[in-house]
Amino acid sequence: MLRAADVQFSYDTLAQPVLRRVSVTVPAGGFVGLLGPNGSGKTTLLRCLAGTLRPTAGRVTLDDVDLGTLSRPAIARRMAVVPQETRLAFDFSVLEVAVMGRYPHLGAFEIEGPADLALAREALAATGTAHLEQRAFTTLSGGEKQRVIIAAALAQIGGTRAAAGTILLLDEPTAALDLAYQLEIASLLRDLQRRVPISIVVSTHDLNFAAGLCRTLVLLRDGEVLADGATDDVLTPGRIKALYGVEADVQRHADAGHLVVVPLRRAKGGPAA
Repeated sequence: MLRAADVQFSYDTLAQPVLRRVSVTVPAGGFVGLLGPNGSGKTTLLRCLAGTLRPTAGRVTLDDVDLGTLSRPAIARRMAVVPQETRLAFDFSVLEVAVMGRYPHLGAFEIEGPADLALAREALAATGTAHLEQRAFTTLSGGEKQRVIIAAALAQIGGTRAAAGTILLLDEPTAALDLAYQLEIASLLRDLQRRVPISIVVSTHDLNFAAGLCRTLVLLRDGEVLADGATDDVLTPGRIKALYGVEADVQRHADAGHLVVVPLRRAKGGPAA
């Protein structure tokens, strides 16, 4: 279980905190969505959960062990992050990118072996990108790149053989994708969690993307938790108004099988965007 307890974080000791007493629980097998407007602290919280930022107050624990006491390789073997954008310094192939996910499992000066290649190829197959393994990463479409980066993250935590308790954290995974690729990424994440015993945390602006995937939501506004809990309980017109300053209609869609949010208008007297 991954847990943040009363986490506070500032990028500058003299600045206002970006996060204020934020508590989040990611249970084993959970699918948690972090929602909020720009500047709400979603990405900062994701980095604290990943251990790449250390809270200035409070603590983040993995199975009740403080992340601050664990080495980066130890954390990386349990948790992998898919950033919002990935830029590579060299023209790596898709397979090479996937194999990069195995770095936390290698010793100093150790190179990848057959088992690492096998896990990378399994991860590519699981994300529907095995046929691209010889392609240069830079030649891929946005959706293909995102799938390959997810494959690298999956390879990092053990591929399709990942142990229970491993965690995938994604920062705005559909931000630069068209509608078809957004649906593909949603389907991929849903399918991955059905087949692999991982927990998933996703930071997103897309209310409908979160509604269709996440079992629990954390709503962040100005670095504080506005609400958290089961998606159907949290995603209400009143809370959307409080979070974004927007009046919205929220209904369960019969064909989609989940809540669907339709923004209607800026709310009078609502929070500034």
